[in-house]
Amino acid sequence: MFDLKAYLENQRRLINACLGQYIESFCTSERMSKPTSYVIDAGGKRLRPILCLAACAAVGGDSAYALPAAAALEMIHTYSLIHDDLPALDNDSLRRGKPTCHVQFDEATAILTGDALLTMSFEALSEAACEAADADNRIWLKVINLIAKAAGCRGMIEGQARDLAFEGVKLAQDQLEAMHRLKTGALIRVSVQVGGLLGKGSDIQIAHLMNYAENVGLAFQVVDDLLNVKGDPSVMGKAVGTDLLHEKNTYPALLGMEPSECYAQQLIDGALKALSIFDNKADPLRAIADYVIHRTR
Repeated sequence: MFDLKAYLENQRRLINACLGQYIESFCTSERMSKPTSYVIDAGGKRLRPILCLAACAAVGGDSAYALPAAAALEMIHTYSLIHDDLPALDNDSLRRGKPTCHVQFDEATAILTGDALLTMSFEALSEAACEAADADNRIWLKVINLIAKAAGCRGMIEGQARDLAFEGVKLAQDQLEAMHRLKTGALIRVSVQVGGLLGKGSDIQIAHLMNYAENVGLAFQVVDDLLNVKGDPSVMGKAVGTDLLHEKNTYPALLGMEPSECYAQQLIDGALKALSIFDNKADPLRAIADYVIHRTR
């Protein structure tokens, strides 16, 4: 039986070591290395980079080759959390069980730390591209392009903008899903996609991985919404009840708690079905799908 706990712990160690090396290499002063290390060392699930490595392995690739992309994805995710927590956006004081960056340091430092992590991610990606064999240059260029799209105005940023714009405005389910496929789903989807590309998967394999990621990404958001209602702050490391406070559009608010739980399960079932063409090398992806729906933080 696949040991997900051991797998996640091992992958997190690899990713954390890689992130630490990049921070040490790229941050030339304590003014930036201290807050950057603070937010990275605060922990987190490392879901996106782990999905990237797992997708690479699922198509028969060497996951170590995808490690720079995995680290870059976590840098982008962490930067987005720093900026999400700022007073101008969600104004949160707790993240990953610790004071948020602007609380621990100050608002200006938090903004710069987010900016630093975003640009560091593309420094890491382009460095990997420069060091790759000539035959792989085009793959890495495609990876950089896809991650930029997913993180920007055609992905996460547009989703965050809609989330802010629609506070207090009741959305239909298709509008809510469109928003979350951008806000949360885009980065999860591209994590799986670039892992498959760097593992040199076939077009059919990549298509099935994308189907998996679409379902997992949306299920992750549905569960996030549920946890914001019923989660334990001491386990989650952040406040609950904030969605209601900010009048955000969520699945529990739109569908109700039990229908939202059923919908999340339907999405996970779809994700697992998409993996039917893969052998046991995709077992980590299967286990992660199950983890997404049963997680408590």
